[in-house]
This record gives sequence, structure tokens and C-alpha cells, in this order.
Amino acid sequence: MALWGNNDSVYSVGVVTVSYADLTVTGSGDFVSAGVAAGDVIQIGVGSTYGEAVIASVSSASTITIASTQFLSGEEISGFEYNINQQPKYALGVGETSRGTTGPALVYGVDANEVGIAATTPFAVTHSGWVAVAATYVDCSNNLRVKHEVLVAGGILTTTDASDDALFADN
Repeated sequence: MALWGNNDSVYSVGVVTVSYADLTVTGSGDFVSAGVAAGDVIQIGVGSTYGEAVIASVSSASTITIASTQFLSGEEISGFEYNINQQPKYALGVGETSRGTTGPALVYGVDANEVGIAATTPFAVTHSGWVAVAATYVDCSNNLRVKHEVLVAGGILTTTDASDDALFADN
């Protein structure tokens, strides 16, 4: 298993429920036929509201097992949308802290097209790859400033794009 892949949205259909007791995630859809694999990362909630976890195994079409709940919120997770991607495993728990809470990572797969479009926004990045948004703030002139770090430079495939288009739009 690689440390990261190049797909920012492997699968994202329906909703999931997490059992902290036995580290299982049950969802609608078919994880097996979608190609979800051990090592992929599941982000739960819009903007990873409830956190993220590394997938340990795909138990059945509707159930996966996660390696740990370390980067999940600890709150009940039932009936929430999700995204499965191939972000760097070491990036879990990295990301924006300026929201007043120590929330989940804000790591995005940014392709070359998104780099070009983001160039005119505060979220401009120098090249494609896996990007962590470290902080956002408004400066004394009322301009939005964004601190980010490119974790892994390289080509990201976005034939199936994650729902990050508010920050890194495709068009």
C-alpha cells in the first residue's frame, strides 16, 4: 500500500453510520464494486465535519472497517455524507486550526486545472498535488489570507472530483 494515491474522490455515494465500539462504518452503496480499498481515507460530513479515518479493510458491499477513531470527532455519526479518497495517510489531523476548534484536516487534491483557476483567489497554490490549508484569517485591510502547504506535489486525477469546489473550483 502506498503512502498516498492520486485520486481525491474514489467514492462518495449516500450516507454512513460509524460504530466506535467495533470500528465499522456501514453505508449505502457498494464499497466493493466502487474499488474502495484498505489504505484509502474516509472523510465524514460536509468539509470533514466529523473527521476522517484510514480504511483497514472492506468487509462487505456496505461495511468497511477503519484502523482507528483517533481523527474522528467522538460524536455520534449516523446518516452523514462522506467522501473516500487517497490522501496522504500522514496528513490526517493536519490542517486549519483558526476556526476556533481543533477540527479535522483540510487536505485537498488539487489538479492542474484547479491550480489555474485558483490563481486568482486567496487559495492560489503553485502546483498540483495534495494541499493542506493550514489557516485562514482576515488581515488589517480586510483581505482574506490563506496559509497552505503542498504536502505531496504531483498529478492528481479528478475524473471524479471531491466536493472541494468552493475552494478549488474546476471551472
